[in-house]
Amino acid sequence: MTVVEIDKGSGFCFGVTTAISKAEEELERTGHLYCLGDIVHNTDEVERLKARGLVTITHEQLARLHHATVLLRAHGEPPSTYETACRNDITIIDATCPVVLQLQRRIHKSFHSADGTAAARPQIVIYGKRGHAEVNGLVGQTAGTALVIESVDEIDRIDFNRDICLYSQTTKSLDGFKTIVDEIARRVAPGVNFHSYDTICRSVANRIPQVREFARRHELILFVCGSKSSNGRILYGECLKANAQSHLISNEREIDVAWLTGKRSIGICGATSTPRWLMNEVKEYVERTIASQP
Repeated sequence: MTVVEIDKGSGFCFGVTTAISKAEEELERTGHLYCLGDIVHNTDEVERLKARGLVTITHEQLARLHHATVLLRAHGEPPSTYETACRNDITIIDATCPVVLQLQRRIHKSFHSADGTAAARPQIVIYGKRGHAEVNGLVGQTAGTALVIESVDEIDRIDFNRDICLYSQTTKSLDGFKTIVDEIARRVAPGVNFHSYDTICRSVANRIPQVREFARRHELILFVCGSKSSNGRILYGECLKANAQSHLISNEREIDVAWLTGKRSIGICGATSTPRWLMNEVKEYVERTIASQP
């Protein structure tokens, strides 16, 4: 008999849960709500909420919108978004994750409390993915001047003769951040001040050892994740390191039935942007498929 188990630690993080709850409350009340960008990096969940009246808009559409209500998702937004909302008489439902909000405030304070000219200020460096919604919000706290590096391979973009303040996107790899910290510390010029701030969300970082252990326990891993999820790519990579029989899928339609043949233990897990109901659908599909096999 095949055991099919969903990882208990998988599913929405606190920030995403709060954003979706706020959206559902407004949709229940009015039947219509705008959201600036995908509320979560999972197409199936976005489509579920779209059917209830959630309309996803871009920043360009926000600029043309007036007298409406708009949800800001957990990723956070730069100051310019709030300025646009104020000009256009837009009511904001702010679902920025508290962890992200605290990071925004720290970067804002670091940038604006520095004395002297722009050249005399410390460089604010963010370890993150360029263009990611959260990173855009963080860079916005520095009037667009922060330097974003995606990996240690881009470290040469930093001026090691100037003071440096290093932060991290909340969903990045803790190991990756430590590697960058070590390399900057090794290369910084004498007399230069280097401060690093570990701003990685522990609800994400702590999932890595847990998901590794879960992947080792099963013969096959189905990792359910939207294609846009940075957190999902990190966690799936950890699954793959622990278990070569790990497959990344968006939903049950992407499962190759051949993967299931002969497996006695199948684990299902996902990102902090993966809804529990979607993992349940994958589990039910796997169990039906196995039951129908000769």
